[in-house]
Amino acid sequence: MVQEFSPSELKTILHSKRANLYYLQHCRVLFNAGRVEYLTDQGKESLYWNIPIANTTVIMLGTGTSITQPAMRELAKAGVLVGFCGGGGAPLYAANEVQVDVSWLTPQSEYRPTEYLQQWCSFWFDDKKRLEAAKMLQRERLKQIRTHWPSLQDPETFAIHTNRLETALKRFEDNLDSCHTTQDLLSLEATTTKALYKLACDGVQYGEFTRSERGNSTDIANRFLDHGNYLAYGLAATACWVIGLPHGLAVLHGKTRRGGLVFDVADIIKDALVLPQAFIAAMAGDDEQEFRQRCLNQFRKGQALDVMIDTLQSAATQLAEC
Repeated sequence: MVQEFSPSELKTILHSKRANLYYLQHCRVLFNAGRVEYLTDQGKESLYWNIPIANTTVIMLGTGTSITQPAMRELAKAGVLVGFCGGGGAPLYAANEVQVDVSWLTPQSEYRPTEYLQQWCSFWFDDKKRLEAAKMLQRERLKQIRTHWPSLQDPETFAIHTNRLETALKRFEDNLDSCHTTQDLLSLEATTTKALYKLACDGVQYGEFTRSERGNSTDIANRFLDHGNYLAYGLAATACWVIGLPHGLAVLHGKTRRGGLVFDVADIIKDALVLPQAFIAAMAGDDEQEFRQRCLNQFRKGQALDVMIDTLQSAATQLAEC
């Protein structure tokens, strides 16, 4: 007899404490005997693998995948976000509405909290407060870089120049208050990220590097950056969904991208946890699966989803009270 679980029972593990983020390719996701499984073919055999949905935050469906309606029903019950993407995790294709880069099949629930949405909306239409929210997210971004880059310091694999790193971060920090528009902040962000790429390249002796458009490069570090960033977008989409914020209520990327709040939130941890691993993995000769595991280990170690959720909640609460 198949045991039925209520939606509330499937959501007992908080999203910030869930262990799994899946990227699947060349398989079919289906509901079988009370479980969500993915089916792969090896020769004449079909192999079934269980997905522990109550302990999963995100499922990314890559090349050659399909999913059944019953499987989507169960994933929605458990609050799992699902997204379709290209091979290796990038680019992420539109799913529930047409967007350039990011869109998710979000589980529908009328019982998500409204507290933070109401707080967010109370300031979102004020340009100055929206810019201040963007600055709060960027300050947390700097904090995460300062926390995680030094911990990766290794003379053989990641010999970063700590003085140059602090100089770049201090310059960003000092110039934040002088940014009076989102365009000013985006320009400052781009300059700092370029400096971080240079630091990472020098730290692993990667050589010449130019950041390319997503999915358009054969350079291994660029490919790893695309892949890791889309994993971060999955966590960011989960963080927004958990506290009830629509992806369109962006504070920084909203004028250039629909669903820009996902980009805003992912920025909190991308440079701290993904960027250095992309160059370390490239020099170590990792394949896509090994690099993905590096990123997931960093996300767990750095409690990435907790950090995203806490930052959003803090920004909503503080700016609503101003």
